[in-house]
Amino acid sequence: MGKKVKSKDLAARLGVSSTLVSLVLNNKADQHGIRKDTQERVLALARQMGYFDLLKERNELSPVEEKPGVLGMIVPSLHDPFVYEITTYLQKAFASIGVGFSIMTKDPDDQRYNRLVGAFKKFYTGLILVGEAADDYTVRSLRASNYPFVLMEKSIKILRLNTVCTNISEGSERVVNHMAKLGYKSVMIVTDRKSSVRDISVIDDLKTAINRKETMHKPMIAELDTTASGSEPDFMQFERFLRPPHSAEILVILHAELVYPVMTFLRKKKLRVPQDIALISMEEGIGFDLMFSPVTCLRKPLPAMALKVANMIWSEVKNSGKSKYKRQVNMSPELIIRNSCGTL
Repeated sequence: MGKKVKSKDLAARLGVSSTLVSLVLNNKADQHGIRKDTQERVLALARQMGYFDLLKERNELSPVEEKPGVLGMIVPSLHDPFVYEITTYLQKAFASIGVGFSIMTKDPDDQRYNRLVGAFKKFYTGLILVGEAADDYTVRSLRASNYPFVLMEKSIKILRLNTVCTNISEGSERVVNHMAKLGYKSVMIVTDRKSSVRDISVIDDLKTAINRKETMHKPMIAELDTTASGSEPDFMQFERFLRPPHSAEILVILHAELVYPVMTFLRKKKLRVPQDIALISMEEGIGFDLMFSPVTCLRKPLPAMALKVANMIWSEVKNSGKSKYKRQVNMSPELIIRNSCGTL
């Protein structure tokens, strides 16, 4: 039998009272008005320290015993750097509490996807929907059946749902403040045509932040055509903004996967980064620190996001999806400054 885990051990690690921990572990937290996020922290640490495993060894039952099962995550694409990087943290979070975890991609056929979600509901204890995998029909269907789910990097303002997102508005402010500090005036925002509709809110955040800077000009928007599979993007509109009368000084690229094609194009045109034109990415990509030049980017708080999502979905599972306590969490990204923006 392992070392006995006591309430005072959990309390010391969390910086709360032993009484609070005892109330949570005895399922009396709601009666005493203990906040849901505090309850989640207590239960998460109790699982990680083996509190429930020890009860099983002694054949004791816990009022807040966890439900077994497998949690699933549906993502738009496995090629998304965000999905690739946060998966490791989610696997660690769920492995520490002995819960299965698997990933599926969203089927591009809506009818087929809807049937698959129906099948997922029978197999998985709860679901995490990432980005565009959280379409309106799927969200309403899961919500109507009180199925446990959490949205990540997608918020639906008209519905009260559990969501964990990066605070892109704050990230946009940090990017623009940095550009202004370096003295840049002419900015080109780069996206791709297929995702330009989804990018409207990000573009608006950047525009608003830029418009507040008296020294900066109205930003240019370049949409790269990346619809042709396997071929390089169409840079015709992009190239036009590199010449007078526009002559962009710095590029703000919205998607990590566009950074390498853009830098390759600039190299072909014998334009040096950052000497001739600077560059910042609104997303972090794999190997950005190894590129020539290393890419300045916004880094999402992946470990904190994974822990928050894990605690949220487990709380939903524990309450069979009927919890009235829904939270919209926005987490601040970090600006990682490297050579590409002109800062040595």
